[in-house]
Amino acid sequence: MKILVIGGAGIQGRIALHDLASDDEVKQIICADIQFDGLSKIAGFTNMEKITQVTVDAQNKADLLALYKKVDVVIDLLPKEFKTVVYEVALEARMNVVNTNYSYSPEALDKRAKEAGITIMPECGLDPGIDLVIYGDARQRFDSLSVINSYCGGFPEQKACTNPMNYKVSWIWRGVLSSVMRDGRIIKNGKIIDIPGKDQHDPVHGHSIEFPELGTLEAVPNGDAVFFTDRMGITKDIIHTGRYSLRWPGWSDFWRPLKELGFLSEDPVPGLAGNVSPMDFLDKHLGPRMQYQADEKDLIAMINVFEGIIDNKPMRFTSSMLIERDLDTGILAMSKGVGYTACIVAKMIARGEITEKGVLSPMTHIPIAPFMERLKKRGITLQETMEEI
Repeated sequence: MKILVIGGAGIQGRIALHDLASDDEVKQIICADIQFDGLSKIAGFTNMEKITQVTVDAQNKADLLALYKKVDVVIDLLPKEFKTVVYEVALEARMNVVNTNYSYSPEALDKRAKEAGITIMPECGLDPGIDLVIYGDARQRFDSLSVINSYCGGFPEQKACTNPMNYKVSWIWRGVLSSVMRDGRIIKNGKIIDIPGKDQHDPVHGHSIEFPELGTLEAVPNGDAVFFTDRMGITKDIIHTGRYSLRWPGWSDFWRPLKELGFLSEDPVPGLAGNVSPMDFLDKHLGPRMQYQADEKDLIAMINVFEGIIDNKPMRFTSSMLIERDLDTGILAMSKGVGYTACIVAKMIARGEITEKGVLSPMTHIPIAPFMERLKKRGITLQETMEEI
């Protein structure tokens, strides 16, 4: 098996390389990126002989096409801005692709992927990714669903909370800033509610939850929950649904005044040299101050709650997990959740365990039992409860 990892030297890509290199079935890994300094962080515990480094401009279709033709499947771990090029080259090369980005308008791409005879599996990381596999599992367990609330967040352990945000970066800081302005869509008491990004942190839209081992966490609306109930064909039955980011308490109180003052604007500030926006400033100024030290853990907390009917009884199914950074290797909890998921599914496609063509979804196309078992082998376990309500 030969696998191409685009963005393989990045914070999520490195764990994918490590995971793939530990599999005897994987004979060659091409790591495509623009710089490779980060690979030194995994060299001490990874079979680097399997990994070939190739410098590539991810906007250059010809360069990507040449690499696609050398492998059995592609794992794309680039920011979402690159996904159009990644998909276009996949269609031309007739090559299967797994990535971690949301796929809010898959219809046109789905038709082209089916015509090309390829599998494209987006939303295949942590969130979206593992959560959507759990959605699919719950859909099979229940005769009908009325509540789906999904919570996930990455943040520091308490002793690593050394700044006013109680937050540090386990992915792309610019992406964190963008998510602070992401529109939300929920269903509350059977009514669809749109939440503009500028209002995301208003008290009326947030709430607190109790998470096992951690205590009280703040939940902030994050993205379009209705999109997923639409894809499941159950929106008409839903009383409550939402997708929420989890943070330590105080996150919204920090961001609300900054948003009101325009610090998340991407418009250049008049009077400054060059086209510098407030968002640019926060990116470059705060990003370096948000990094984890070698002895600090990041945590991933995820909990998904489903309510509905099973055998004429009202039931609640709760699935939760907590991932911690491995201080011996330095691998972040976020990287485990994203990288392991992408690798497991890419290998499922390469082995023929997933054969359907088109744009697929983790909710319906990932075999649940083997996926969960392979996560468990990598140290990620889910705690599940089913109770009558």
